[in-house]
Amino acid sequence: MISIGIIGAGIVGERIIKQTMEETGVDIQAVYDTDSERLKYIEKTYHLPVTDSLEELFQAPIDWVYIGTPPKSHAELAETAARRGLNVLCEKPLAHDAAAGEVMAESAVNNRIHTAMHFPLMYSPVVREMALLIKSGDIGKVRRVELHTVFPEWPRAWQQNPWIASRSQGGFVREVFPHYLQLMHRLFGTLEITAHQVDYPEEIEKCETGIVAYGQTQQGAPFLLSGLSAVGQQELLQFKVYGEDGVLTLENWSHLYREELGNTREEVKTDRVVPSLFAEMKEQSTFLVGFDEGLVVQRYIDQLLTK
Repeated sequence: MISIGIIGAGIVGERIIKQTMEETGVDIQAVYDTDSERLKYIEKTYHLPVTDSLEELFQAPIDWVYIGTPPKSHAELAETAARRGLNVLCEKPLAHDAAAGEVMAESAVNNRIHTAMHFPLMYSPVVREMALLIKSGDIGKVRRVELHTVFPEWPRAWQQNPWIASRSQGGFVREVFPHYLQLMHRLFGTLEITAHQVDYPEEIEKCETGIVAYGQTQQGAPFLLSGLSAVGQQELLQFKVYGEDGVLTLENWSHLYREELGNTREEVKTDRVVPSLFAEMKEQSTFLVGFDEGLVVQRYIDQLLTK
C-alpha cells in the first residue's frame, strides 16, 4: 500500500490523481494547492480530502509526497519531505536548474528516502517494445537518433499559465524535451551535446521559440534535437532511431512505427503488459527514474538553454 499526499492540483496533478484512482493499493490522504477554487473542484469531483495547509499535508498519514508545482518550488518541497522521512515523486523537470536538482538529490541520499520522477514514457508498452527492438538488433546498428518537435503555439491551449511561458521555469525544452532525453539516456547511455543554438524572443522574460542541437551517444552515433514553436503546422513530436536494417519512429507519444527498405511504414502493435508507475514505486524497480537520473537530464536541459 502507498499512502500519498498530492502537492499541486493543476492539470498534470489531476492526471496523477486519475492514475491513482485506477490503481489498487494507492491511497490519497491529502491534496494541497494554493488555489482554493481548484481545491473545491478536486474535492467535489474526486471526493478526496483537501487542505490549504502544507503543514497539514505533511502531518497526514502518508509515506510518499507527489510534487506537481512549478519547477522553482521543487527543491524546497522535496527537502522538506525528505527531512520528514517521506519518499518523493516529482514532476519533471527535476528543478528549474541543476544546482537546485543537486540539492534535491543530495537531500534524498542523506535522508535515505526513495525517489521517483513522473516520466510516463518509461511505463508505456510501445516504448518498452521500441527499446527491445533496438537492443535486440532488430533494426541493426544504430546510425542516428533524431528528436523533432513542432508546437503551433506555446504554451499549448490546454496548458495556459504564467510560469510555463517564462524563461526561468517554462518552455518546451524544460517541459517536453526531458521525456525524450531521459529515454535516450536509458537507451544509449551518456549523451554528449557538442553544439546547439537556442532562439529567444526579444521579451527577456519569455521562453525559447526554437532550438537545434547536435551531439553523439555513448556508442558514437550522432543525434539531432530540434524544437520550434509559433509556426503554421499542427503539433508534432517525432523520436526516430535510424538503424542499418530499419527505422523506428515514436510519434506523438504513443504511436510506434517501423519501416525498412522496400516496405511501407507499419505501426507496431503490442500486447505487452507493463507495470504502472505506482507498481514500480512499490517494487522499487530498476525502470523507476529516481532523482539521480533526473539530475542527469536536468544537466542536459541546462546546457541546451545556455545561449
